[in-house]
Amino acid sequence: MSMNWDFLIAGREQITVTTDSRKVTPGCVFVALRGEHFDGNQFVEQARRDGAAYVISGDDALAQLQDLARAWRRQWAGTVIGITGTNGKTTTKELTAAVLSTKYNVLYTQGNLNNQLGVPLTLLRLEKQHELAIIEMGASHPGDIRELVDIAEPDCGLITNVGRAHLQGFGSFEGVMRTKAELYDYLRAHGGYCFRNTDNPYLAQMAGDLKTVAYHTGLMPEGTHLVGAYNSENIQAALCVGEAFGVSREDGLAAVRAYVPSNNRSQLLQTAHNTLVVDAYNANPTSMQAAINAFAGDTYILGAMRELGEYSHTEHQNIVNMLLERKADTVLLVGGEWKETTAPYPVFDDAQALQTYLEQHPVRGSRVLLKGSHSVGLENIVPLL
Repeated sequence: MSMNWDFLIAGREQITVTTDSRKVTPGCVFVALRGEHFDGNQFVEQARRDGAAYVISGDDALAQLQDLARAWRRQWAGTVIGITGTNGKTTTKELTAAVLSTKYNVLYTQGNLNNQLGVPLTLLRLEKQHELAIIEMGASHPGDIRELVDIAEPDCGLITNVGRAHLQGFGSFEGVMRTKAELYDYLRAHGGYCFRNTDNPYLAQMAGDLKTVAYHTGLMPEGTHLVGAYNSENIQAALCVGEAFGVSREDGLAAVRAYVPSNNRSQLLQTAHNTLVVDAYNANPTSMQAAINAFAGDTYILGAMRELGEYSHTEHQNIVNMLLERKADTVLLVGGEWKETTAPYPVFDDAQALQTYLEQHPVRGSRVLLKGSHSVGLENIVPLL
């Protein structure tokens, strides 16, 4: 049940919220969250002494925070653009922000704050001068996107694609589709519209009669800092959103070309010894296959794909088969999941074991693909390459 937050937000130009008792400042809102290894409720009195204007505490603190964020978003006059998808949502969010920022004051999700905590914290950063908000939404279980759109209340939205990720939580690929489609469902029910890659049959099936602004996968533009032809659809999505909001394609492309990826996503690094393609933040079967297909090099360093449940063995074996078909020169695999496959390549328990190996068998003069989930820690071996 929603609470009337007017007593806290009426007349405010901005609102400062923290979940860290060490960062309490006079006039802020302190949210006392409880986790597996911490309990913010222990610091409520300290937060009040440090000047917190209001404290959200108790077992429903997260729900209260989400409710406050919804209320704050409703009193803001701008447009909210929701972005989700299996692969490319963070890159698409960053590119869209870069394009729209050529004309507007844009607030957008920082880093990977795209969950039930990150989305409300992002919305609470909205200020009067912001004209557009780009809210990234992640999901690993059915109903996750429904929860997030009910908080962010997007006016329009974008699903980059759907693929085989978090299958342990979703249960199946169909479960992934149903959950991502919750963004479309919200927009349809509230008179919104979507930006959609009309080359993607899954998205067409999910969108149904939802009002659509169309774009195509297209070709990878020249002169960008992004690696991999699979980024073409992320770029086209950003350009499409930009054009819908009055940013010319020429200005949009200039913004895309100026964008430099970070956080180990589609990064091209030239070291003293090798050329590296570093895409070591997320990995699932769809993105792993796309990265391998787009890679023109001789050395593959691949981390295990996590949260696949009963599909884990099959999906890892599919990647091994793909590498065998490509007759890959050098393949180094990290994570116990690869041990269950027929891989004829070295398999290391973890990144530390691979580090030890690379210290004794350095890779030199190669073009190297590093692809894996952040939990594998492949970014830690970059200094050795």
